[in-house]
Amino acid sequence: MSSMDLFSLIAGLLGGLALFMYGMNVMSGGLTKAAGGKLEAALSKVTSHPVIAYLFGVGVTALVQSSSASTVMVVGLVNSGIMTLKEAVNVILGANLGTTFTAWLLSLNAISSDNFLINLLKPTSFTPFLAIIGIVLYMFSKSDKKNNIGLVLIGFSVLMFGMSMMSDAVSPLKNNAGFQSVLMTFSNPFIGFLVGVFFTMVIQSSAGTIGIMQALAASVHIPYSVALPVVVGAEVGTCITAILSSLGANKNGKRTALMHLYFNIIKAGSFMIIFYIIHSFVHFAFMDRTAGMVGIASIHTLINLVATPLMLPFAGLLVKMAYASIPIDDKEREEQEEMQGITKLDPRFLTNPPFALEQSKQVAMDMAEFAREGLEKAIPLLENYNPEVADEVRRLEEKVDRYEDQLGTYLMQINNHHLAEMDSRLLSIILHCITDFERISDHTLNIAQIARNMNEKKEHFSSKASEEIRIFSNAVREIVDLSFTSFQNQDLKLAQSVEPLEEVIDGLNMEVKRRHVRRLRKGKCTIDMGFSLSELGTDYERIADHCSNIAVCLLEVSEGMFDTHEYIEHLKEEKNQEFEKAVDLYERKYRLPAMKKGFEDEDEIDPSFAENHAVLVDIMKSEDEEIIDEALAAAGVKKKDKLSEKVKDKLSGKPKDKEKSKDKESGKDKSKSKDKKDKKEKSKKSKEEKSKEEKVNEDDVKEEKE
Repeated sequence: MSSMDLFSLIAGLLGGLALFMYGMNVMSGGLTKAAGGKLEAALSKVTSHPVIAYLFGVGVTALVQSSSASTVMVVGLVNSGIMTLKEAVNVILGANLGTTFTAWLLSLNAISSDNFLINLLKPTSFTPFLAIIGIVLYMFSKSDKKNNIGLVLIGFSVLMFGMSMMSDAVSPLKNNAGFQSVLMTFSNPFIGFLVGVFFTMVIQSSAGTIGIMQALAASVHIPYSVALPVVVGAEVGTCITAILSSLGANKNGKRTALMHLYFNIIKAGSFMIIFYIIHSFVHFAFMDRTAGMVGIASIHTLINLVATPLMLPFAGLLVKMAYASIPIDDKEREEQEEMQGITKLDPRFLTNPPFALEQSKQVAMDMAEFAREGLEKAIPLLENYNPEVADEVRRLEEKVDRYEDQLGTYLMQINNHHLAEMDSRLLSIILHCITDFERISDHTLNIAQIARNMNEKKEHFSSKASEEIRIFSNAVREIVDLSFTSFQNQDLKLAQSVEPLEEVIDGLNMEVKRRHVRRLRKGKCTIDMGFSLSELGTDYERIADHCSNIAVCLLEVSEGMFDTHEYIEHLKEEKNQEFEKAVDLYERKYRLPAMKKGFEDEDEIDPSFAENHAVLVDIMKSEDEEIIDEALAAAGVKKKDKLSEKVKDKLSGKPKDKEKSKDKESGKDKSKSKDKKDKKEKSKKSKEEKSKEEKVNEDDVKEEKE
């Protein structure tokens, strides 16, 4: 053989192998994407029954054309806690049988007949047409599903072309005595087995090794004595993919890879020992015959068809061997409890973005539940403080923080992959909402800290304040339930109910603080309790704001918008009847108890209040607006409003117009749900008019001087 012929042979063999492996990878990836994460989801649901799990492993592996791919998939599911080791072992057993489908698919190239219709079954006959169809679907179709189908067809065509290229490259070796001599050394069971193991480890595919053997068999005489040990060795070599995949996994992920390795070693070792012991006495005649493409596929299938069902009843033994190799310890148990849920975000799922996104949504839902649980535990602490419950609220808040960090990073990794439009929208929603979940959890911790401070100071809200806070708390609970449920179910109709309730909660916050100032004047409360009430109201209002963000995010993403504040302003400006009705309904549902006596009907300040708060009384008599506002803020009122004027009038001893006061109180009641934006605009206009007046006065002074 000349040097040029040798070069052409090596180039053709390596090029064909490269195309073969690439085509298999493209086809497997296309099939996985076409499934859209359904394969993994189905695997996680049907694995409770051993036989069903085994058959499903066969089917999934036959579909994705790779036992390595399906085993890596299983490693990821076990690592994330979706599947147990006991469930995984049955899928792995099935995967070993399912991978034999590839060899039978490749053996179609061995078809040879003068009949036109039979020849059409040969892949080399129909592959070019599949390639054309695949290219058209992939390049010109806008549908993700059709694009993935196109990838499958292209991958299959490239795979078959690579197979044909390898066969053509080695065809000159058919009558080469030197090559035949080297090939026959593989008939030594030990050498042939090691060749199969190491070559498969290099290319990380048993199907690839067997495909090369079939390509050689199509052009060169390969007896069963050579093919058999190489095929058996390939069964062990393919475990390297799962082992490499498990390096970054937790202990359960590593145990899964070990189970795959142990099974294949037991299967291959038992077969080699039993078969060759019998062969040494019987001398099987078929061992010297040419295997051919079909013969190699038959060896691969028969080994797994016999071994995997026999091992099924002893699957528990593989699990015990895995635990014996990597024992479970106390630290692992603690880590499992601590990281439960986050383990669903396995990096191996990133190769299948739709499934990884579905896992992310599940983790986000868990995160939301932790935030809700923290709120439900924190609110009762205001009336009955329990240090253990407060610590649990803190632990839940820390867990939510960890979830946000890891989930945010994972979502950004998913975003680096190509996503369908619906998946892209879902990713945007999750990414926006997890920040609000984390902030709600922060405010929940604030509530627990308020309760702790009150407990340390031996302070309690009055009976009236407690009743108002109870109503306020129920409104906050409902808005959290509405927003979280709308997120979990992607329920846009339910999300529309959140913003009206948020309006009512804002009104409740102002009214509860107003009533506190009333009780403060009467000496029934203290300024310190006012601070606690003000902080609590702020936390409740902020929780409602974040719930509004979650609901609005769902609505605006569905409509292709991405500006939350603009969406809310637009909603309020429209003043649609449904929104107003919803606000009215929630106002009725969460109406605070009626006051026995209106604030304006009290002519005198409680003597004890004046005595205990002399400084505040003196400040309130001041004519300085800033000082009065600061005093009101200390009493729990952030801004000076009509109420502050009334307090100022009373403390300065001015006469009171009862009819006017009643009108003002009535007007205040009617404007509880008034738009915040109108208030802001009114304040802004007032400031602008004031600045204009000051500017005019300055101009007048200048003119007089001139």
